[in-house]
Amino acid sequence: MAIVAKKEQEYKIKAIGELKKNFSPGGGAPDFVFTDYRGLTVERITVLRRLLREKDASFKVIKNNFARLAFEELKIPDVSSYLTGPTAVAIAPRDSNEVAKVLLDFARETPALKVKGGLLGNRVYTGKEVEAFSRLPGRLELISMLMSVMNGPARNLAAALNDIPARLVRTVKAVADKKAEA
Repeated sequence: MAIVAKKEQEYKIKAIGELKKNFSPGGGAPDFVFTDYRGLTVERITVLRRLLREKDASFKVIKNNFARLAFEELKIPDVSSYLTGPTAVAIAPRDSNEVAKVLLDFARETPALKVKGGLLGNRVYTGKEVEAFSRLPGRLELISMLMSVMNGPARNLAAALNDIPARLVRTVKAVADKKAEA
């Protein structure tokens, strides 16, 4: 029995190369959330893509074998357990917390979408962990909280410094009123 060598097909190499470009951190996509989209209509997927686009994220239906090869070639932690069945991946270049929130809110409205798990940073998360992650405040919320805390003492100092001349003016006015009465 002869051994038959498999010929690499050009379209497969091109498809894997395209996925590597989308998945590579240099391409601006460090975080991924894997979903099962079975049962979603084209209209619902279009709505989800529009919602994710507002957060600068994308939602791509992928071939599991191609994605597995692309992730292996990029030396990204093993996510092959999420690459089973119909899989779509949300690619989050910036704030993955906001992307997870959008996906989970959408999944509540449309139960056909199921979050399988995610790769956030260099750590693989389960679906439950992605859900817990989505409940945390986002990057912009944390920055606004920090700015509010940093702004508080300056605001109090300004109010205290403003209060000194105002008290002096009120005291002088009270003395002037009292002398005017007398």
